[in-house]
Amino acid sequence: MEKDVMLTIDGLKKIEQKLDHLKSVRRREVAERIKQAIEFGDISENSEYEDAKNEQAFIEGEILTLEKILRNAKVIDEGEVGTDVVALGSTVKLKDLEFDDELEYTIVGSAEADPAESKISNESPVGQAILGQKVGSVVEVNVPAGMLKYEIMDIRRQH
Repeated sequence: MEKDVMLTIDGLKKIEQKLDHLKSVRRREVAERIKQAIEFGDISENSEYEDAKNEQAFIEGEILTLEKILRNAKVIDEGEVGTDVVALGSTVKLKDLEFDDELEYTIVGSAEADPAESKISNESPVGQAILGQKVGSVVEVNVPAGMLKYEIMDIRRQH
């Protein structure tokens, strides 16, 4: 049985846009590359043909993955996300108690996690540790580098 994929509205839109781009633009581009490579002649020793076929396989795999995500998507109703405890869709301000740094993360499902955008998965070590916690709670997170301690400073809705 396939598990639910939790997405915010923004995450759902991004995946739909990426899928549309792959189907409408990238498929055509790679099909044109294959056609041109075939026109070069003998495809048995044609690296351009091989590269294009590999890219086509990658694109088709990505399309299947995105379609599976959308088929199993459960959209987080951000209007229902409270600010009393950390939940999917919450934006959380944390204080690193060792280094006295402040960090801010939005908790999202694994399909739209993007650490570069400060979006962490509810399945990540930090995400798991802070889910269900309240402002003022201190959580310990076991990571490969050791133990991290964070205090939850603020919880708010994503938007």
